[in-house]
Formats: sequence, C-alpha cells, structure tokens
Amino acid sequence: MAGVQEAAPSGKEKKSALGLRKRKRVGIRIDMTPMVDVAFLLLIFFMVTTVFRRPLAMEVNIPEPGAKVEVPASNVMTIYVLEDGSLVYDVGLRGITAASWDELHDLLVLESDYNPDLIVLVKVDRNARYEKMVDVLDTLDEAQVQRFSVIPMTEADKLTIGGQQ
Repeated sequence: MAGVQEAAPSGKEKKSALGLRKRKRVGIRIDMTPMVDVAFLLLIFFMVTTVFRRPLAMEVNIPEPGAKVEVPASNVMTIYVLEDGSLVYDVGLRGITAASWDELHDLLVLESDYNPDLIVLVKVDRNARYEKMVDVLDTLDEAQVQRFSVIPMTEADKLTIGGQQ
C-alpha cells in the first residue's frame, strides 16, 4: 500500500555552503487504488439507493365505449375556457357567468361543498393555449374535485356562450 524508498548510502556526502550536511530526501509512494475503489463503491451505492422525485401524474378513468350515464343538470358545473384565455361557467341551469382565474379555486370549493355530487365539465376551445387547460386541471386538483371531465368545446357551445355573455 505505502512504501518508503531510501537511497543507498554513497561514499560522498554533500555539504552546503555553510558546511552543514544536506539531508537526503526520502521518496514516499502511496498506493491510491484502494481509496479510489472505496470512493467508486460509495458513489455507486448512493446512485442506486437514492430515490429521485417521483413523476407527478393524475389517474384518469376512461369510460367504456358507448357507456351513457344520466346525470341531473343541477349536479353539473361546466367551465368554459375561451380562445382568449378567459373563463365562464354555468352551474345547472343558472346561466353563464364570467369568472376570473383567481376566483376559480374558491368557486370550485364553494360549489362542491354546496353539492357533494357535483360533476365538473371542462370545455376548452381548440384555439386556447394548452397551459390554460393545465391550469384548470391543477385548480381542480387543489380544490380536491374528484369528478370531472375534459371535453372539446363545440360550435353550439360557442354560440350559447356568445349569446348569453
């Protein structure tokens, strides 16, 4: 592992300018192989045992094709994300009401507390930015709304919104 190399004595000793004998340098050799092995073993151990951040994902339940469920209109809240990124919503048959992004969370909590059987439909315009749909889904998750569907906005929806705004 480690070794000390001493020079063989020679017949001549060197003296310095002041008449003192110079010390002989001793060569020291340290074998670094075991330390490097231990360092790599520790590195591999920590790489294998470290748990990285788990990817965040939502569980999505997809209904069977052709399945139809009858739901009373009073249990349905529809959130429309318009092309310009604004929000309007309709709960039951109350009529379409404009909402801001800041009040969406409180609105969802209030409506779901009022009606525990509430189902939220999120209708997003095809020309709206994708991040707006993600923002709505994040807000639904924060408000702990478990029953929701994301569906595309139809032309009939656009006409209905345009007529009631």
